[in-house]
Amino acid sequence: MGGKYIILIGDGMADWPILAIGNRTPLQAAEKPNMDFMAANGSVGMVQVVPKEMYPGSDVSNLSILGYDPAVVYTGRSPLEAASIGISLGPDDVAVRCNLVALKNEGADSEMEDFSAGHISTSEAAELLASLQEAVADKGIRFHTGVSYRHLMVWPGGCDGVKTTPPHDIHGKKITRYLPQGDGAEFLLTIMEISREIFSDHPVNRKRVAAGKLPGNAVWLWGQGKAPRIATFEERFGLTGSVVAAVDLIKGIGIYAGLEVIAVPGATGYTDTNYRGKAEYALRELERKDFVLIHVEAPDEAGHNGSVEEKIRAIERIDREMLTPLLARVREKGDLRILLMPDHPTPVAIRTHAQEPVPFVFYPAPPGLVTTPGMRYTEADARDTGQFVPAGTRLIEYLLA
Repeated sequence: MGGKYIILIGDGMADWPILAIGNRTPLQAAEKPNMDFMAANGSVGMVQVVPKEMYPGSDVSNLSILGYDPAVVYTGRSPLEAASIGISLGPDDVAVRCNLVALKNEGADSEMEDFSAGHISTSEAAELLASLQEAVADKGIRFHTGVSYRHLMVWPGGCDGVKTTPPHDIHGKKITRYLPQGDGAEFLLTIMEISREIFSDHPVNRKRVAAGKLPGNAVWLWGQGKAPRIATFEERFGLTGSVVAAVDLIKGIGIYAGLEVIAVPGATGYTDTNYRGKAEYALRELERKDFVLIHVEAPDEAGHNGSVEEKIRAIERIDREMLTPLLARVREKGDLRILLMPDHPTPVAIRTHAQEPVPFVFYPAPPGLVTTPGMRYTEADARDTGQFVPAGTRLIEYLLA
């Protein structure tokens, strides 16, 4: 093969059997002829993407899929997002993820009503953060607007060892026991408390509440870290590459890996993303590059929303709108190998990530892996092949073999 390679990640696609759809998973229930064709004619199996002792966030799992051992290179989620929005961190800077969230009740009864503040718009978020920046002008921190509810705080000389909790893990729970703890926690708590005072009666939130929307009435700080140092994809494998993603986190991993970040019109990081555009832009990149990582957040968002229908629809759209043109390119030129997989399961039942193996499929099959005819691309069939890759970092070796 004259190597052209695509990794297509359907974030959080894997799931558990769900009673409401006949005790099947969304992958089993979805109409997905292209994925099933790849499974029957390529090579399907299970992979333990993230070392068992690490939390299966999209950060560590996507590093692992690109061949970077997260146990070695991972310093936290936020520095990866900082790179994506063009912020370079000094050696003593700590980047902290800053979600706009909707909290309800007060004091010890405060509860995480929504980790995305009702998918607040970027322009509303920018106004809220500007007010907060003004209120904490004396504290030496800087806020940077990201997209929708996902933003960033840079904390010069901050503590990167503080213990924090992802807000999407505590949906509907009382927040008290999940607040920052340990060294530096007091500082973060102060910022969070000030945000709640400033945002509670802010014009942006008055308008949102009047329109029947959830308010962005606090910031939630988490996922902190200093800048990682990693070798680029080209240094490691001698290949040029690009990344097609709407989510800052994945773009940031791409930037650290030296991949070119490609902006696709209408790519949102949500269930309404421009699926076809992502595939078309990826194919255009292959004209001048060896490798493209395509990341689709939609199935993960559906899992976090607890919506089976949305998840099935996202899987079907990946199949129809993305794999149709990608597989056509494999057939026409015969020089492309595709790896399709989720980075972790996001089971609808728990609305967060699960730490367990996920199904992968290569098409065409790479050397070293077997083809099992008659298989579909599902968790059960992938398990039944008995083909198991013990570390996510090994997949890239098969892909490029």
